[in-house]
Amino acid sequence: MLLHITWNVSPEIIEIGSFSLRWYGLLFAAGFLTGLFIVRRMVLAEGAPEAWLDKAFIYIVIGAVVGARLGHVFFYDWEYYSKDPLKILKVWEGGLASHGGAIGIILMLWLFSVRVSKKSILWILDKVVVPTALAGCFIRLGNLMNSEIYGKAADVPWAFIFVRSDPNALPRHPVQLYESLSYLVSFFILYYTYWKTDKKDKPGFVFGLFLLLIWGFRFVWEYVKESQGGFETAFGNALSTGQLLSIPFLLIGAYFVFRKKPEAGS
Repeated sequence: MLLHITWNVSPEIIEIGSFSLRWYGLLFAAGFLTGLFIVRRMVLAEGAPEAWLDKAFIYIVIGAVVGARLGHVFFYDWEYYSKDPLKILKVWEGGLASHGGAIGIILMLWLFSVRVSKKSILWILDKVVVPTALAGCFIRLGNLMNSEIYGKAADVPWAFIFVRSDPNALPRHPVQLYESLSYLVSFFILYYTYWKTDKKDKPGFVFGLFLLLIWGFRFVWEYVKESQGGFETAFGNALSTGQLLSIPFLLIGAYFVFRKKPEAGS
């Protein structure tokens, strides 16, 4: 008989009356604050105004939260929310999609570039994506603490039984850990590329590499992830919604990584 890990961890760290501090919220905040510290170092190293950083942080938070929420609503559960649109505002009930968050952040950073930095959006994207990979690592650990977004049934010895959320109590792939470790590896690759190579001098390269790493890993792990719903049925379930949404990001990433470096003054 194979050994499995019984996962019955409370998602709450502490509860006082109606207030509760949850692991997910703590890890989510830790990802943003760590990212702020890392990007600050990058921005100051180039002599840019530190005030830009505070403004960029606000743009990113808004883009991430609004984008992730709307991504979940429209990509995964529109049938449910269309019946009661006011539920879209109840973010605390759960329901965030990373693809939507990515789109939201990119759109808000474009607005930041137009209104604040007056630089190409690639200038800020090449910096922000480095700690974003680390934030993704933290967020997937938060999903683990919530016993959500787990994998398909598996007979591997490291399978988790998610007591709190799986009514069938089946041993499953701990895909949250697979993704979290993948994003951690991506962070180290991106961090090394930015600081130890000359690739940051090629606008968009680090951004493109981020897209290839993060969404490449996401595409692979979707094969062992339990379906999250969405519009995959329209394609005969050949690919999951997460995989279908990852393809455009992978194509954009490949473009920026393999394109020729723009000529000076072009």
